[in-house]
Amino acid sequence: CEGLTGLVEEQVRVCRRQVEAMDAVKRGAELAVEECQHQFHSRRWNCSTLQGLQVFGKIAIQGTRESAFIHAISAAGVAFAVTRACSRGELEKCGCDRKIRGISPEGFQWSGCSDNLSYGIAFSQAFVDNPERSRGVSSSRVLMNLHNNEAGRKALLAHMKVECKCHGVSGSCEVRTCWKVMPPFRKVGNVLKEKFEGATEVHPKRVGSRKLLVPKSSRFKPYTAHDLVYLLASPDFCDRDPRRGVFGTSGRQCNRTSPAMDGCELLCCGRGFHTAQAEVVERCSCKFRWCCSVKCKQCRHLVEVHNCR
Repeated sequence: CEGLTGLVEEQVRVCRRQVEAMDAVKRGAELAVEECQHQFHSRRWNCSTLQGLQVFGKIAIQGTRESAFIHAISAAGVAFAVTRACSRGELEKCGCDRKIRGISPEGFQWSGCSDNLSYGIAFSQAFVDNPERSRGVSSSRVLMNLHNNEAGRKALLAHMKVECKCHGVSGSCEVRTCWKVMPPFRKVGNVLKEKFEGATEVHPKRVGSRKLLVPKSSRFKPYTAHDLVYLLASPDFCDRDPRRGVFGTSGRQCNRTSPAMDGCELLCCGRGFHTAQAEVVERCSCKFRWCCSVKCKQCRHLVEVHNCR
């Protein structure tokens, strides 16, 4: 546990108590990073600052909507991976969710191995929220991070699905047994990316003895427990500033014909771009051979590649 970089003291304690779950935590962190990089691959900020367990260390772009997304996807990733490990029988302290029993209003029998998401969420709260809680909940940044962690877990919980198996003569569906499963993690990423786009800018406000985060402008919609919130405007991510975790867009590949964020004009921040020839190798002239294989040739051709100055 002491060898894992980026963990604070409280997380090391959780690690010691539940060392068998740490493989799942690592998988959850990697899943979160991969999903973040997938969702933002064509944006100026492409999530490249993150690797593995580093997501639980100090995030350089604190307080921004990017930080909000990182917290949400990381908390969801840990809950997802720990829940999956429970269902697979990899952890001693949990297994399938056996609480859902009996006949549903739709007439099917609850049975099978339902994903034990309540355990995964409780573990994620203990592990991911711990560093924030230790700083005291009077800090605006802590309130923001805890809210976004919970919004990530809610994205997972809100999209649980029911899977069923038919029983009966010749597979007729006279009797169905059903169980609950988590959504694919890509679905969670898509939901949180939408929440990122519609995130609410907030500021702290004292209400009695409590400090709350309220929308910065009365024109902003009130946010719910499922929405992401942020305190600070994001930098433009154009120029390199390693102290803030900004790598800049110099050298990034851009799409010359796209008017969107991945287009050379926007991605390169008006600095222009270099064009070079690159050789691409693809399978071509594929033929089906009876029986049962496909034989292809390898074709090489040149394409233009554009990179930001």
